[in-house]
Amino acid sequence: MNGIRGKGGTEGSGARGGGLLVAGTTSDAGKSVVTAGICRWLARKGVSVAPFKAQNMSLNSFVTREGAEIGRAQAMQAAAARVEPSALMNPVLLKPGGDRSSQVVLLGKPVGELSARDYFGGPGAPSPGERLYAGREALLGTVTECLEELRRTHDAVICEGAGSPAEINLRRTDIVNMGLARAAGLPVVVVGDIDRGGVFASFFGTTALLSAADQRHVAAYLVNKFRGDVSLLEPGLEMLRDLTGRPTVGVLPFAHGLGIDEEDGLRVSLRGAVRESVVAPPYGADVLRIAVAAVPLMSNFTDVDALAAEPGVIVRFVDRPEELADADLVVLPGTRGTVRALEWLRERGLADAIARRAAEGRPVLGVCGGFQALGERIEDEVESKAGTVAGLGLLPVRVRFAAEKTLARPVGEALGERVEGYEIHHGVAELLDGAEEPFLDGCRVGSVWGTHWHGSLESDGFRRAFLRRVAAAAGRAFVPAPDTRFGELREEQLDRLGDLIEEHADTDALLRLIEEGVPEGLPFVPPGVPGGTP
Repeated sequence: MNGIRGKGGTEGSGARGGGLLVAGTTSDAGKSVVTAGICRWLARKGVSVAPFKAQNMSLNSFVTREGAEIGRAQAMQAAAARVEPSALMNPVLLKPGGDRSSQVVLLGKPVGELSARDYFGGPGAPSPGERLYAGREALLGTVTECLEELRRTHDAVICEGAGSPAEINLRRTDIVNMGLARAAGLPVVVVGDIDRGGVFASFFGTTALLSAADQRHVAAYLVNKFRGDVSLLEPGLEMLRDLTGRPTVGVLPFAHGLGIDEEDGLRVSLRGAVRESVVAPPYGADVLRIAVAAVPLMSNFTDVDALAAEPGVIVRFVDRPEELADADLVVLPGTRGTVRALEWLRERGLADAIARRAAEGRPVLGVCGGFQALGERIEDEVESKAGTVAGLGLLPVRVRFAAEKTLARPVGEALGERVEGYEIHHGVAELLDGAEEPFLDGCRVGSVWGTHWHGSLESDGFRRAFLRRVAAAAGRAFVPAPDTRFGELREEQLDRLGDLIEEHADTDALLRLIEEGVPEGLPFVPPGVPGGTP
C-alpha cells in the first residue's frame, strides 16, 4: 500500500488501509490506553484511523447512532480517532451475567446467553452454541469482514487484543489475539505493565508460549507505566532483543489519572475514588459527597465520571450502609443483574439505609438497573428468571423485563436543560400514579430520582442544575463551577494519551509496522506452545 504519512483517507480509492494489533502480556497491561493513544496520535497527523476490537468482554457498553451496542472502550477509542463509533469496531461483545455465563452481542444486537464452556467450545460443550454461531470459523469470518470493511474506508485500523495472546487453553478458539493477527495478516505489538514487575519475563514468556506461526506476527514490545530513569532499563531491553530478536518500540512513563472507560465491570475496585487524580477544590464554600453503591454486575459505572470531574465533588464506591452516613447523594448505578443487585442491597443492609435516606428527604439517584431497583415491583423472566420480585418501593414504577433489548440514543430536557443520553436495558418501566415530576423518561418523588438514561450527566447544563438541586436538598453550600465542560476534559485526556505515544514511543517504527505489515525474518523463540497447536 502507499504510505499513510499525511494521507487523507482511503474511502472510494480502492486502497486497503494498514493495520496493527496491540496485544498485552496480561489483562490491564494497558492495551486500551495504548490503542487510544495511537489513534489520537495518528488522527492529529491527519491520518484517517479507526479502532477495532474483535471480541470484548465488558459490562460498560455504549449505543452507536445506528442503535448498535459496543464496548465503551471502543467508543472512547473512536473519539480518540475523531470518528463516529460503529458496530464494525466491536463485532462481538460479551456481557457477563455471572461467573460462568454471558450475553452475546453480535454486530451490536444481542443474540443469546451462553456459558463460557458453550461459547469457547470446551469439553462437553452442548451443541446449541455451535448451531448458534455455525462454528468458530464463521465467527472469525464475521470479525475479519468487519476489519476489512474498516480497512477499506480508513488509512489505518488499530486493533486491540484481549487478555493475553498466550492463553494457550483458548488458542484454538481465538478470534481476538493471534487468531485475528494471522487471519488478517497483522503485525503485533505486545504491551507489558512494568509497574506490576516481571515485565521482561512476561514479554519473553508470552512470545515463547506461542507457536512458530503465531510468533511470526509478534513484531515488537512496548513497556507501559515505567517509573524512574529509562537508562537503567535499557540494558534489559537490549538483552530482550538478543533473546527474542524483537525491538522495544517505546517506554511509556507512569502517569496519574490517565485512562479510558473501564472494560471489566466484574472487577471494579472499591478504592474510594473514581480517578486517581486529586479532587479539585470546590468552586463554592462546600464540597459534595457522592456514594455509589458497588452492586454486583455493575454496568456503565462510568456515568459518575462526569460527577467526579466537577470541582469539589467527591465520588466513592461503597458496599456498607455506614458509608452512606455522610453522603449528600447516593447513586444506584446500572447493573446486568437487577434482581441480584436487590438481593445484595438487602443482604448488606444498604436497602434499609437507602429507604431511611429517602424518608429523611436526602437525595438518591437510580440509573437504569438502579432505577428499576427503586421501583415497586419487577417481573423478570428474562435476566434472572426470578419471576415477580419486590423492589425498594421508593418510586411508583413497575418493571417488566422484555426479551428484546432497548437500545436508543434519546435527547430530551430536564430541569430546564437539554440532555443527551443512551439506553441499554431489557426492563420496560410503567410509571404509576404518584410521581411528582417526570425525569428523563423516568420520574422523581421527593428526593428520589430515577431514569433509564445513561450518560445524561455528561450534559454540562443539566449536570450543574441537578447538583444544585442535590446541594439544596442536602443543605450544602456547594456551587457547581460554571466552566466545567466534560467533553473538553475528555478531549484533554485523549490528547494526553496521544502525547504519550508521540513523546515516548518510536513512532517511525510504529508507522512502518502499520504501513508495511509483518516484518520478515522474525526468529522463533523456543519452546513454542506444547503439542504444536496452531
